[in-house]
Amino acid sequence: QVQLVESGGGLVQPGGSLTLSCAASGFAFSMNAMSWYRQAPGKEREIVAFINWSGGITNYADSVKGRFTISRDNPRNTVFLQMNSLKPEDTAVYYCNTMSRYWGQGTQVTVSS
Repeated sequence: QVQLVESGGGLVQPGGSLTLSCAASGFAFSMNAMSWYRQAPGKEREIVAFINWSGGITNYADSVKGRFTISRDNPRNTVFLQMNSLKPEDTAVYYCNTMSRYWGQGTQVTVSS
């Protein structure tokens, strides 16, 4: 079955960086687009970044443009989210998603001094 396992979250100071990873299995990873979403306490889940099957097309939420970078390693069935210049408002649980219906368990990112 489809499995998505996120890792790399943690506590970081404002202005810091983190890289999230999502290890995928159970489907044709290299043929499917991948997305990162996040959900902050009391807020709805929102899309953060999208990458197509080849990595040639990426899109970002306006709130993270210029600070976050999504990438993928198809031979390793892994998608990444490099997050720089982190702000307190980036605090959320970050989720990996594919085919609009499969989700990982999420990884907590907390930006605080």
